[in-house]
Amino acid sequence: MKTATLLTSKSDLVQRAYAFAEKAHAGQKRKSGEPYFNHCLKTAEELARWKLDETTIAAGLLHDVIENTDYTAEDVEQEFGPDIKRLVEGVTKLGTVKYRGVETQVENLRKLILAMAEDIRVILIKLADRLHNMRTLNALPPTKQKRIALETMEIYAPLAYRLGMQKLSGQLEDLSFPYVYPTEYRWLLANIKGRYEKREAFLMKIRPLVLKALKENGIEPVALDFRAKRYTSLYKKLLRYEMDIDKIHDLVAFRIIVKTIEDCYAALGVIHNLWPPVPGRIKDYIAMPKPNGYRSIHTTIICTEGEFVEFQIRTEQIHQEVENGIAAHWAYVETKGTKNYSRRLATLATNKEIAWVEQLRAWQKQFTDPKEFIDSLKIDFLKDRIFAITPKGEVIDLPQEATPVDFAYHIHSDIGNECIGAKVNGKIVPLDYELHSSDIVEIITQKNKKPSSSWLEFVKTATAKGHIREALRKSGLQGRILSEKRKKQTELKITAAHQFGLMKKISGILSRSHVNIISMDSTASRRRGHFYLIKIRCDTSDKDKILKIILKLKELKEIKEIDSRFV
Repeated sequence: MKTATLLTSKSDLVQRAYAFAEKAHAGQKRKSGEPYFNHCLKTAEELARWKLDETTIAAGLLHDVIENTDYTAEDVEQEFGPDIKRLVEGVTKLGTVKYRGVETQVENLRKLILAMAEDIRVILIKLADRLHNMRTLNALPPTKQKRIALETMEIYAPLAYRLGMQKLSGQLEDLSFPYVYPTEYRWLLANIKGRYEKREAFLMKIRPLVLKALKENGIEPVALDFRAKRYTSLYKKLLRYEMDIDKIHDLVAFRIIVKTIEDCYAALGVIHNLWPPVPGRIKDYIAMPKPNGYRSIHTTIICTEGEFVEFQIRTEQIHQEVENGIAAHWAYVETKGTKNYSRRLATLATNKEIAWVEQLRAWQKQFTDPKEFIDSLKIDFLKDRIFAITPKGEVIDLPQEATPVDFAYHIHSDIGNECIGAKVNGKIVPLDYELHSSDIVEIITQKNKKPSSSWLEFVKTATAKGHIREALRKSGLQGRILSEKRKKQTELKITAAHQFGLMKKISGILSRSHVNIISMDSTASRRRGHFYLIKIRCDTSDKDKILKIILKLKELKEIKEIDSRFV
């Protein structure tokens, strides 16, 4: 039997699963024309790469046997026992998850949550399965490519990130990006051509200086390498920086892997002694990990030739956890002579993941409206996360764009209901203020205060919305809840060179984006040197749509600057 290199050192269990799956899938082909068994093998190899236990690897080899061959769950149990049968059945049930139709989507996402709560290994096998499916997606028809890529980008990639699997999340996003956003993907490729190579060449030039300085200070690095920013991550960041690639300083980051936590901080001092740090760009995720457990020290320095360079510093153990997330916390143990699999509860991240999965399972039971369930799932659990901090130092995990009111309700329903104001980093802010990671938030309360129905317009979390509606109902103010959210508008401020026909070009772009212009202030435009300031108000507050419009407008050579705000 020719077993794949990555699995040759595995146990008799894995070898038997290999032979069983190879026989079961004999003669079957995938859409690409390759043997079907290759997919099972690649799934298992990925699980082995994540250093998962042998039961999980064996289940990975067998994950499609029940669904796609004549063998039954009973056959699997008879040959491999109840644990592997349960894992394979769990993955088989998840095979019905299809991203089409709200009702079906809700039912299948609930299955996903239930499987994750019962045994996280089912999800890990599913993620490995999805990774190989995405790598071979080009063999499918275009409509299926788009559906599967969208499902991967909106559900599986954020789920992997939430489980701390940074590398996998990035891989899934990058594999989805060309299918979901083909135009944006082509634009990105055209505009970054040669830039990665240029940055790596510069980092190679300063590498000997870094190595010498570390060794002179008694630090023996495990590795000095570079981490190129993934395409999807880069594109998201460009949207925040007006598509100006020169503002992206971590296109390729310098990564230092050392032996101990003490060495991490010593290495940080060495780097800052070599080159001055950029104020406000030092982030210590070791002392304060991200909500998904990510740990590392980041600093951006002003290097030789005035180049900005981001350094990432971590230990070898932390690096494994950053790459593989929750998978890094599984260990094979022997308990009273029986084979058992359990987690090492040595790190905060692992305990947090257990709590998060349990919280997710309890949370999903409170929804009856399918659309609200999906929207809340994406915001409360799968959206990019921030961590805000109470004045006592407690870290509060919230979705990106959360407000002080979301923060207040996360602490306690009474704090939320009685909230009358908030301080962020010592300054008074409005209640709809958008919080950012590391903000220190203090909630100001007033006894017997009741929430306002207007809060429903800006809060992000289902928890906050639920408590507000309940408090309004109890106080007899249910009728004051807005039957329809007031539609927000967006104001674009465009600095452009004067040219006949420019207004028509701008109007055309907005029209093709299905956005109506409410007002366009061109008669009151004032000169800025040789440029004009144009104000346009349009009838959307869809952030993604506005960012795409800005990108299209920037392609007009007359336009020099664009700013936007919701009004």
